[in-house]
Amino acid sequence: MQLEFSKMHGLGNDFMVIDLISQRFHLSPAAVRKLADPHFGVGFDQLLIVEAPSRPDVDFRYRIFNADGSEVAQCGNGARCFARFVRDRRLTRKNRLRVETQSGIIILQIHEDQRVTVDMGPARLEPELIPFHAPQRSTTYELSVGQESFEVGAVSMGNPHVVLQVDNVDLADVGRLGPLIENHERFPERVNVGFMQVLDRQTLRLRVFERGSGETLACGTGACAAVVSGRLRGWLDEKVKVILPGGELEISWAGGDSPVLMTGPATRVFDGVIRQHELLNAQE
Repeated sequence: MQLEFSKMHGLGNDFMVIDLISQRFHLSPAAVRKLADPHFGVGFDQLLIVEAPSRPDVDFRYRIFNADGSEVAQCGNGARCFARFVRDRRLTRKNRLRVETQSGIIILQIHEDQRVTVDMGPARLEPELIPFHAPQRSTTYELSVGQESFEVGAVSMGNPHVVLQVDNVDLADVGRLGPLIENHERFPERVNVGFMQVLDRQTLRLRVFERGSGETLACGTGACAAVVSGRLRGWLDEKVKVILPGGELEISWAGGDSPVLMTGPATRVFDGVIRQHELLNAQE
C-alpha cells in the first residue's frame, strides 16, 4: 500500500501533510521521527494530519506532531497549510472552515490571493492555562536560567509560549537559551521560546525556538504570542507586521477576550508517495 502526502511550508516553516480521511494508517512516534529525518525521510518541522471531524459543527479535525514524534495542540503556520491542503485535495469547496484541534475550534479563511487568515481565538494568559508555574497572572514574570534572570511574557495560543524582548534578534543567543528555557521546570509541558525585537509600534522582528523542533524559520503561534505580549507591555498597536526569518505575517489583536487573527501565505512544494511497508519497521 502507498501513503500519499504533500510537502508544504508557511514562510519556511515546513510540513508534511497527510490526508487520513481517504487513507488509513497508524503513525507511531517512531514512524514520525523517521519521516522527519531530512536525510532518510521527507524532512519537516511538523507533521500535519487531516482527519474526519468528531462533531457535526466542524469540517475537519487537525492534528500536529513535532519532528521528535510528540503531539502538540496547535500550530498557526500549519493551520494555513492545512486550509490550502484540504482545498487543493478537493476535500472541501469552502473558503471558510471550522476545524477542531486539541486546544479548541479555529476558523480558517482562504482569500482570493491564496493567503489564509486564521482566527486563533483569544490568548490564554492565566498561568494554569499556559501552563506555567506562577503565583498569579502578570504582564511579565522574572525567569531565572542558571545564573541569568530575564523579564518575560507568558502566553498560550493553544500551545505555551514565553517571549523575551531583545535589542537585536540577530545577536540573540537562541541556540543556547532556547533549549534551556524550553525545558525550564516552571513550564510543565515545555515551552516555545520567542526572541522579540520591537522596531516600532506596528513592526517587530522575531525568532522562535520551538519545543520538539528547535529554531524554525517561522512560527505562527509564536508571532501571535509575541504581539499579545508586546501589546500587554504597551509597546505595540492593534495591527502588527511580524518579520520572521522566513517572511512576514500580519497579526491583529484588539485586546482582552478578542480573537487573535493571523494572516499569511501557505505554499505547496511537492506531492509524494511513500510505500507504507517502509514505515512499518519504524512502528513501535
